[in-house]
Amino acid sequence: MKKQWFLIVALFLFVMPLTQAQETRPELYSVAFYNLENLFDTIHDEGKNDYDFLPEGSMKWTAEKYEAKLKNMAQVLSELSRDKTPQGPAVIGVAEIENLRVLQDLVKEPAIADERYGIVHYEGPDRRGIDCALLFNPRQFTVYSSRLVLSEPFQGDTVHLTRGFLVVNGNLAGDRVCFIVNHWPSRGAEAPVRIHAGNQVRALTDSLLRMDKDLKIIIMGDMNDDPMDESMAVALGAKKHIREVKKRGDLYNPFWEILEDKGVGTLLYRGKWNLFDQIVVSRSLFKSRQGELVYDHAEVFLRDYLIQQDGRYKGSPLRTHGGKEWLNGYSDHLPTILYLRRK
Repeated sequence: MKKQWFLIVALFLFVMPLTQAQETRPELYSVAFYNLENLFDTIHDEGKNDYDFLPEGSMKWTAEKYEAKLKNMAQVLSELSRDKTPQGPAVIGVAEIENLRVLQDLVKEPAIADERYGIVHYEGPDRRGIDCALLFNPRQFTVYSSRLVLSEPFQGDTVHLTRGFLVVNGNLAGDRVCFIVNHWPSRGAEAPVRIHAGNQVRALTDSLLRMDKDLKIIIMGDMNDDPMDESMAVALGAKKHIREVKKRGDLYNPFWEILEDKGVGTLLYRGKWNLFDQIVVSRSLFKSRQGELVYDHAEVFLRDYLIQQDGRYKGSPLRTHGGKEWLNGYSDHLPTILYLRRK
């Protein structure tokens, strides 16, 4: 499997422009991830099970509801990290989007239209039709190359086949940074299925590092597991503490401490916080030279308006639907943010 990943990354890793415009760079940058919770349009996509999200479907998904959803999502994206980085995130990984069309509609929303976000998206094989994507601010991040690496079924199980791994290679603040955007199988699948996903991303990461041992890698996504679960801590091998990140291929997961030591999560299930939405960094973001990017800190983006204030779901993230009742909320997940500074 590792040889396969090596061949895949060799095809695209070193594809890059010869020149890049130079401009004054800030000292602090941010990257974010957000599960947009069923961002569907109102049009049926052939071959996809999107019937619930049609005007005549079970969710009665009308144009008015779709437009409200876009507005709500854009509001959150417009506020991510602005209190610390006025320029906003350089990139935002997203999950649970139906197609390129919904992303094009989203980035045109007035709250974020001025950012002129670029889009990296590939149509994947998910039966519901949901994909991952990467939005990027072209003033901060230049895309060199990208690819959707399809997941291999676990023991032939195509029912719980994970969404593909979106790999985007580019330039951030003068450094080559590679993003891997994920959405692993839900808790409807047993743990070994997500462990298998973690093993695949580990193999992909190892292949990238064999091509360039100093490559800065950022792995983000909805893993449907917590940081201390086997898929993350063992299969992917993401460490809880920076002091444990010693070898070239070691990874650090700042959200392990955020959940386990601070009790902060991104989704609430039966009164317990989980933190499925994680951003993991490679050791190269701690061993940078002067002027290069290094890891600074991470956080869960939590604002009062993102939390249900009353009723049955009080205290949970304010989602779009409660059952089939339209709540006109945001998402059942909270966004996460990672900050990088120039050394």
